[in-house]
Amino acid sequence: MVALLGTRDELLRIIEKSFTCTIHVRGNEIAISGEPDEVESVARMFEELVELLIGGQTIDKGMVRQTIRMVKDDVDERPSTILSDTLLTHRGRTIRPKTLGQKKYLDAIRANTVVFGIGPAGTGKTYLAMGAAVQALRDKEVNRLVLTRPAVEAGERLGFLPGTLHEKIDPYLKPLWDALHDMMDADELIAHVDRGTIEVAPLAYMRGRTLNNAFIVLDEAQNTTPEQMKMFLTRIGFGSKAVVTGDISQTDLPGGTRSGLRVVREILRGIEGVAFAMLDAGDVVRHAIVQRIVEAYERHDEQQRHDEQG
Repeated sequence: MVALLGTRDELLRIIEKSFTCTIHVRGNEIAISGEPDEVESVARMFEELVELLIGGQTIDKGMVRQTIRMVKDDVDERPSTILSDTLLTHRGRTIRPKTLGQKKYLDAIRANTVVFGIGPAGTGKTYLAMGAAVQALRDKEVNRLVLTRPAVEAGERLGFLPGTLHEKIDPYLKPLWDALHDMMDADELIAHVDRGTIEVAPLAYMRGRTLNNAFIVLDEAQNTTPEQMKMFLTRIGFGSKAVVTGDISQTDLPGGTRSGLRVVREILRGIEGVAFAMLDAGDVVRHAIVQRIVEAYERHDEQQRHDEQG
């Protein structure tokens, strides 16, 4: 019961605040009273949490909140199935989908050659893509990882800038390095970089190459032009898989330039082997304030579109 309800009932308090029904705990029994529909939801939620415990998962506040959200949203798949899908484990830390949207995104990566993960900040689109890439390398499904971003602020013609390559682009590639450091030991990462099995480079350096037997991640793809997006997608060689992530609401391209991520949705939708995973505010798994901020911006954007149409 401590594992289920938390130390000093901290997890139980989260559940009680999320529902209006009454929950009584006596020994190893839980009694729920209130409106029938809500009682049924709370009972289902406890069943899902127990299933996670039986599967060896450790229940924490985040897992409880996500289970509550999924039960309330009445998602098609069982929360215990979604939250027990382990992608990668490193030093006791497990990377897994935490929402139905993330689970569908991860399933799409596993099943397709090219996947576009589109959604706001905090939805885990880059992190899950990086985790899938690292796991594919460990499972020897690919021979190398190629991780790239368009360095818009630095200018894509980096070869003409003074200083070394790393001095100019490191700030723009740092989020990818940070994710890698979360997923493997420093010695392992350095060894992979030295051997060339992991490459982190700006998008401009992909031109003219064919990437065979590689897992390729293009991050911040909303900052690509349509020409750059086509260039990137045509780098994919035999035995390779590509994941493209971005947030079409946050584009740093010069005014009037269409985002390659927007255009590609129109061109490739329905193509075999290509999938689009759309994530939204409900998939935000950062601090709760981030979710509220994203939802507020979405409401604002929707109101603006309504005003423009009216």
